[in-house]
Amino acid sequence: MAVGSFSAGLSGLNANGQYLAVIGNNLANINTIGFKSSAVTFMDLVSQTVGGSSSNPMQVGLGVVTGSISPIFSQGAIENTREATNVAIQGNGFFVVRGDNGLSYTRAGNFSLNSEGALVTPDGFKVQGYTATDPVTGEIITTSQPTDIVVPPGVLREPVATTAFRTLSNLDVDAIAGTTFNTPVQIYDSVGASHVMTVEYTRTATGWSYQVTVDGGEVTGGTAGTPFVLAAGTVAFDGQGQIASITPTAPSTGGGTAPTVADVSFTTPAWTTGAAASTISWDLVDPNGVVSLTGYASPSATSSKSQNGAAAGMIDSIAITADGSIVATFGAGQTVAVGQLSLASFNNPKGLVKLGSNRYGESQAAGIPNVGVAGTGGRGTLIGSALEQSNVDIAQEFTQMILAQRGYQANSKTITVSDELLMDTLNLKR
Repeated sequence: MAVGSFSAGLSGLNANGQYLAVIGNNLANINTIGFKSSAVTFMDLVSQTVGGSSSNPMQVGLGVVTGSISPIFSQGAIENTREATNVAIQGNGFFVVRGDNGLSYTRAGNFSLNSEGALVTPDGFKVQGYTATDPVTGEIITTSQPTDIVVPPGVLREPVATTAFRTLSNLDVDAIAGTTFNTPVQIYDSVGASHVMTVEYTRTATGWSYQVTVDGGEVTGGTAGTPFVLAAGTVAFDGQGQIASITPTAPSTGGGTAPTVADVSFTTPAWTTGAAASTISWDLVDPNGVVSLTGYASPSATSSKSQNGAAAGMIDSIAITADGSIVATFGAGQTVAVGQLSLASFNNPKGLVKLGSNRYGESQAAGIPNVGVAGTGGRGTLIGSALEQSNVDIAQEFTQMILAQRGYQANSKTITVSDELLMDTLNLKR
């Protein structure tokens, strides 16, 4: 059996040597961005039966072998970097990056912008995400295939013409006939010129009339200093302060419930700036059925205004939000989402293949990547201007190093003792 103990001891040396190599690699990457430490498990080799009954066989093991070396995907510490293009994942998921050989995945978010304005990793892989926008709402379309994210700083951003506006207003039901209330809203035409559009309400005996106007000197066919009417109509409220009817849209049914109230749309003339005519929608009902115009016994007031247009401007800074939106600041403090990072999750991330440079590759064991936006589908959220640090626990690694060292020493002792037994056996013939 001395020869067998040689083999068992040698397998122990190999296994514990490999264990030390993994520990050494973990410690070497203690400051590597997004690095995930690896854990080692052992399995015994097949055993040799040397006798015994059928119910209680006598078996001698033939050694040990490395059972698995798998990454530990626990969360690493988050460190603020004050770098706008840095981003950390809080939770599950991987960034998707593209190189010459296809897609790969990483937890390291130390990105930067290259000379073309593309968001890239330190080794030049292009970060994938969504950049196409909805022509009506201006929101990022996240149902398409991810593409390279390009955010060229200092490049003039094209203006966006206003196609919709919303004002959250209350019209005082106790106001006397003839009382007026104005709500000005800044809008933009197709060349990025701004205009002040005013919604003027006038109390009538049965409700309110309204006019949407701009200065006549700003539209073709108008007279400077004279309001040019873009839309006009009436609005009446029910006993609950909700819209009962509004013209030119059809009256609602069922007591003026919000979902039956239609938005008011109108088309402007061509603008004197040379911009083409604009079609604008007055958003009276949001997607949740909440009306933006009420008739309560409270002073007439407008609590908020919004519109989807923007002037041309230079992008001078960006920020990354929790859902991965890349929000650019341009012009006079205006912001707009110019892209959104995509994240990929896997059923078995331990099955991914390490490619080096903080990147992982797909494998059959990992499963098909589920690509989408952060905060959905089990994917984590993002933290801008921050990086995820290595999850290596130095105290645990040193403890495991002691165990691996003692295991190596014990197996080397087995080989030494086996050698002495062989020498004693050889000396029997003297």
